[in-house]
Amino acid sequence: MTAERIEAPAGAEATLLAKPKRRVFRRSYQAERPSAAVMARQGRLARSAWAALGDRDAVMAFLNTHDEAMGGRPIDLALVSDEGLDRVELAMAAMHRPAI
Repeated sequence: MTAERIEAPAGAEATLLAKPKRRVFRRSYQAERPSAAVMARQGRLARSAWAALGDRDAVMAFLNTHDEAMGGRPIDLALVSDEGLDRVELAMAAMHRPAI
């Protein structure tokens, strides 16, 4: 039995090796990235909330629920400025102080 060579149609090789006309993969992150300061505040907030509240559901509820006394959602306030983060951390500490 002899092997037959199969010939590709003329120009097929060039078509297969040609550069694609569009990107096959898209960038996974197209929005503007947060600054390093915002990311640092977010990390600090997550660590403090976990330490103060200790429960995932409690942390999520506290950070994402509008607080009238603070004037907004704690997560939004904390990410805007260091002062906002300090206010949120004080509020978490006040929530879990033992009653005298």
